[in-house]
Amino acid sequence: REPADRAARDPGLLAAAADWLGAGLAADLGAGTGALARAWPDEQARWRLAERDPALLGEAHRRMPEAETVAADLAELDALPLGGVRLAACSALLDLVSAAWLEALAARLAAGGLGFYAALSYDGRMAWEPSLAQDDRVVAAFNADQRRDKGLGPALGPEAGSAAARIFAGQGFVVRMAPSPW
Repeated sequence: REPADRAARDPGLLAAAADWLGAGLAADLGAGTGALARAWPDEQARWRLAERDPALLGEAHRRMPEAETVAADLAELDALPLGGVRLAACSALLDLVSAAWLEALAARLAAGGLGFYAALSYDGRMAWEPSLAQDDRVVAAFNADQRRDKGLGPALGPEAGSAAARIFAGQGFVVRMAPSPW
């Protein structure tokens, strides 16, 4: 899936975030195997990959031995490894978190003067070719599943992008958004 993820990231937003970060330290929240860090356009950036799953964390370390890997439970917002970080980042995460979790994260980042970059949030749209009569039912069922609690409260699902824009703007962040068709 990494090639599709890379192709879907908006290059303008990615470049703006990379420019802002420079050679600073970024924390990838829910890093998985570190695909976001591998897709980063600026090789000067340093990475802290925060992930709960030990197998994914081990694979991230294997693929990016230069990155710091940290076992972290995203449900423990106060314990997230953000010390010394200039930018918090995530990929394919916001649609899985609750509004309350995102509000708490935005407040913590704002209080620390950290930037934030998020990519690949599901927006509720999908299509198949050829289309079939049951497609709308499948989309409705998938969207309902997206909203269930994934361990961080009732998930934002398809509303994640608009909710994140509102929440971060409310904390004083300058918000830029772009499509990332996947």
